[in-house]
Amino acid sequence: MNIDSLAKAFWQQGYLSIDKFFDKGLMDDYQALILSHFGNNPDFVHNDEFLSKSNTDVIPWFPQLDGLSDFDTAEQNQNLVNLTDAILGAQWTSLYSMVMFSHRGSKGQSWHQDCPPEDKSQFNLNRLVYSMDIDANTGGEVVVMPGTHKLGPISVGAINEDFAEQITLSPKKGTLILIHGHLWHRVLPATASHRASTNYRCCPAGVAADITDICVYRNMRYQFSNSTVIEERLP
Repeated sequence: MNIDSLAKAFWQQGYLSIDKFFDKGLMDDYQALILSHFGNNPDFVHNDEFLSKSNTDVIPWFPQLDGLSDFDTAEQNQNLVNLTDAILGAQWTSLYSMVMFSHRGSKGQSWHQDCPPEDKSQFNLNRLVYSMDIDANTGGEVVVMPGTHKLGPISVGAINEDFAEQITLSPKKGTLILIHGHLWHRVLPATASHRASTNYRCCPAGVAADITDICVYRNMRYQFSNSTVIEERLP
């Protein structure tokens, strides 16, 4: 693995997708823990306004915050640590692991940026770990717009518009996907019984831990800490 070339590619396009990054046995263990936690009828945690405006019905779980140390293993993977060092520089901060679960019929997530992009030095890094295959059969693929982490706020428009430049990623069990917090990205609807991934968010030195409290969608800015639409973004 050429860490330096991967880091360069990340900064050029705003994302990376690397197959076979994690051991499949570890991923099977994670998938079993995830399915055990969510069961058959998981509940949404966001309010109706957010769900309708964001077209998002992904259900989060924060296993490390719940004291579950099993999820430390992937985060401590030395290749992941080295790659994160190369991208973010020294003294970056790990935020938390967030499992994102969807059941059949989930709308996925509409186009968004994870944090306000006006200051290019203030951003988070998504480190997405896949404990199952995600493809056209399961739905829930990740769609990215390469290079948009350099362009400022996401444009106002249809929340799930297709663009000629977009790229659809179909991660496999053990895949690592890295996404810059300012990159435009979305998740397609889930069609299989469920969809799951685990996001080990982190940020560069000097960036506040609540960097992802405000998310930018094509139709709004939303603040999670007080469950409020803080800006209506209208055409």
